[in-house]
Amino acid sequence: MSIVLVVGFAAIALVIGSFLNVVIYRVPRGESVVAPRSHCPHCQAQIRERDNIPVISWLVLRGKCRDCGAPVSIRYPLVELSHCAVWLLLLGVFGWSVELPAYLYLGSVGLALGLIDLDTKRLPDALTLPSYAVAGVLLLLPAILDSRWDDYLRAALGGLALYAFYFLLLLVYPKGMGFGDVKLAGVLGIYLGFLGWGVLVVGGFLGFLLGGLLGAALMVIGRAGRKSKIPFGPYMLIGALLAIVWGQEIWDRYVGTLT
Repeated sequence: MSIVLVVGFAAIALVIGSFLNVVIYRVPRGESVVAPRSHCPHCQAQIRERDNIPVISWLVLRGKCRDCGAPVSIRYPLVELSHCAVWLLLLGVFGWSVELPAYLYLGSVGLALGLIDLDTKRLPDALTLPSYAVAGVLLLLPAILDSRWDDYLRAALGGLALYAFYFLLLLVYPKGMGFGDVKLAGVLGIYLGFLGWGVLVVGGFLGFLLGGLLGAALMVIGRAGRKSKIPFGPYMLIGALLAIVWGQEIWDRYVGTLT
C-alpha cells in the first residue's frame, strides 16, 4: 500500500472531519451545513481560510479565536483526528476495495450521529434516513462488480431484522430507547448484514454489552441513576465498528466453542 496514497487519504479524512464539526453543531439546530461560512460563536467573526486547516490551525492559534481570543474547544481537532483514525482503520480492514466507500460513509455519519446523540440525546432523521439510500447505492457497487448479490440480499434482510428487533424492544420497554435508535439499527443492520450473519449478531450484541457496562460504571461512580437517560446510539455505533473489524473472528471463535 503506497505511503503517498495513505497520507493523501488521511489528509482527506481530516478535511471531512473538519466538515463533520459543522454537521455536529448545525444539524441538531436545523441550520444549513453549507451557509453561512463558519464563524466564531462569541464574536461572530468569520473563520479565515488559513485558520481552517484541520488540527494545525487549532495548534497554531493555541485553541483561541484569532479575533476575540475566546477559547476554541479541543473537541474540534479531536473530532478531526478521530475521523481520520476511523477511516484509516476501515482502510486497513477493506483495503482499496469497492466496498470501502460504503463503510467510509458509515464511519463518517456514525461519528457525527454518535456525538450528536451524546450532546442532544437525539439521532436526527436528517442524517439517519438518507443513510438507508446511501447504503443501498454504495453497497450495490460490490454487488455488481464483484457479483456479491447474496451479500446484498443479506444486507437488506439484516437491516430489516435489526430494525424489527429494536422496534420490538421499543414496544416492550419504551423508556429503554427512542425511535431514533430503531432507525439507526436498520442502517447498522444493512452494513453488518452485508459482511455476514455472524458479524450482524456480534455487532448487535456488542452494542448492548458496551451500553450496559458503561451504564453500570456511571451508576457506580454516582454519575447516573436507574432513571437516568443515557444515549444508546454511541454504543450501537462503537459495537458496529468493532464487529466490522473483528466480528467474523469473534463469531468463528464463539461457534468453535460450541462444536
